[in-house]
Amino acid sequence: MRVETQVFEGGFSDSVLNAQNVFRALMDAMANPGRVVEVSDLTTPPTPLTPLSASIAATLFDHDATVWCDRAISGSAAAVGWLKFHTGLELTGETAEADFALISDVNAMPSLESFCRGTAEYPDRSTTLILQIDGFDGADVLTLEGPGIKGTQSFSPSHLPKMFRDQWAANRAAFPRGVDLVFAAKGALAALPRTTRITKTEA
Repeated sequence: MRVETQVFEGGFSDSVLNAQNVFRALMDAMANPGRVVEVSDLTTPPTPLTPLSASIAATLFDHDATVWCDRAISGSAAAVGWLKFHTGLELTGETAEADFALISDVNAMPSLESFCRGTAEYPDRSTTLILQIDGFDGADVLTLEGPGIKGTQSFSPSHLPKMFRDQWAANRAAFPRGVDLVFAAKGALAALPRTTRITKTEA
């Protein structure tokens, strides 16, 4: 009974207005790579989903979306049930088939190249990865350049995938193909579209 309650509760209180607020924040973040954009907690999903990642899911996913979830999320009946009830998504166990990926454990996530990068004809048919992190005060500071950045932008998420700089260089080399990243923290998000260059890493 408790799992069923978690599945049905905790969605947007105003589905249209809340989704618009999250979508605007996402567009702002994608247009300004590395910029941290504040977003209010609009959902209360079951763990291991976080309020912001669940809000992003409720905004972007629908019955046409194919989504890959990491082991912690896919192994939670409550989390999977919540996602299905509030978005209508289709789950996949293959990273290369995913339109979106929800990742709760960044340290254990698959390599970026394992996800769909789109094709030369349809580069937009690639995976957008949503990474749950603690915040934007991590030990490693990335210096970013590229479209949407005036000069340079410092970016320091609390968690990054292993060998991230090498993985990201390979992702950029595939342009216009490539994956895009959204970092969902507590009350704030940021994005790294495939056009962004990492020019320096400082610890």
